[in-house]
Amino acid sequence: MSRPRIDDLDLPLADLMEAWPETVPVFLRHDMLCVGCMIAPFHTVVDACVEYGLVIDEFVAELCAAVDGEG
Repeated sequence: MSRPRIDDLDLPLADLMEAWPETVPVFLRHDMLCVGCMIAPFHTVVDACVEYGLVIDEFVAELCAAVDGEG
C-alpha cells in the first residue's frame, strides 16, 4: 500500500495524524479538538475546516509546511 498524500482532502484525520504526527501541533494551534477525537477516523480536513471556520487551502498549506519542517 502506498503512503497517503498530505493534500488528499478525503483522507481521514486520524490517518493523516498517524502518517504525519508533525501535523498535530497545527491542529492544536487552531484550538481544534481533532487530536484524539473519536470522530477523527471519519472526518476529513474539509469537515474539520468547515466545523472550525477555517479556509481549507490555507489550512492544508499549514499542514504541508509542518510536514516540510517549516511549521
